[in-house]
Amino acid sequence: MVIDGSYGHGGDIYKNKIRLDFSVNVNPLGTPEEVQQAAADAAKHIAAYPDPYCGRLRQKLSQMLGADAEDILCGNGAAELIFQFVLALHPKRALLPVPSFSEYETALSTVGCTPDFYPLKRENGFALTEDILDRITNDTELLMLCSPNNPTGLCVPWELLTQILERCRETGTWLFLDECFLELTDRDKARSLIPELCGDDRVFILRAFTKLYGMAGVRLGYAVCRRRDMLEKMCRLVQPWNVSSIAQAAGEAALGCTEFVKRTRAVLSEEKQYLLRELRALSIAVLPGDANFLMLSGVPDLYEELLKREILIRSCGNYRGLHDAGDCRIAVRTHEENAALIAALRGICHA
Repeated sequence: MVIDGSYGHGGDIYKNKIRLDFSVNVNPLGTPEEVQQAAADAAKHIAAYPDPYCGRLRQKLSQMLGADAEDILCGNGAAELIFQFVLALHPKRALLPVPSFSEYETALSTVGCTPDFYPLKRENGFALTEDILDRITNDTELLMLCSPNNPTGLCVPWELLTQILERCRETGTWLFLDECFLELTDRDKARSLIPELCGDDRVFILRAFTKLYGMAGVRLGYAVCRRRDMLEKMCRLVQPWNVSSIAQAAGEAALGCTEFVKRTRAVLSEEKQYLLRELRALSIAVLPGDANFLMLSGVPDLYEELLKREILIRSCGNYRGLHDAGDCRIAVRTHEENAALIAALRGICHA
């Protein structure tokens, strides 16, 4: 990150006057009250160092995921874990589908790795297809996937994902799988690869509390990996006490918010369908996807026009593999917010 430089992600609400933020895909219901209270209670004890091993949090994650606590690593947000993993592996050859989350390529660049890009085609709806299997060879040290993908919102089809896992086992390729949005996908698509892991699988699965529990400002992510030698190496590459006591307490509380998660999924399902109907009625091209956000295309200067109305969306112009100036991403928010966005879009389209 360059100090006071250009910011390549959503959520930059500090440089502009913003009334509505659709640029980040955080839970529209906000942060559960239980999480806020746990963070406030933990703040009373900040004179003490946090648990450097995140012991209680990892135990609770272990129970939820059905994975050994020793196979779980917590970090200061998912982004920290991306860089930790790449620094630990230090690959020379990596395969990266694009467009996808830019931090993968940025992390690879820190170790001098320029990945082989696998272009996702617009004419195929940016879907990952079986021909990627032929691109995974004995020379491929690392494959980085995001499911559901950012910014397209598409999950890797389960059958293809298991084929990729088998192919990576055959070639000895590390599979880095980002599941950060998985718990916010359409219910029939929310299938994790975690239960499929066995033995010494070279698989690293990334998750975060950021989106589902509205904890972007706290910074808390975690990973599941059966290769403990990799996790130990990663631990040596990060400063001690990297996960604050406030973040750990908030994470423990979040894991108990099951009703909040159910309510979130109900709201997202209903509001996503509302947005799809209204966007199509305005003849705006929209990729439905499986996640809690939608990718739009074909409306020139949409980002700038909405910014004039104090509405922030995510311009996708800096995603590798996207060349249409009208490519944008919007989060699914509450009905009041979504209706305000549609009203603004209606005015822009009619103009």
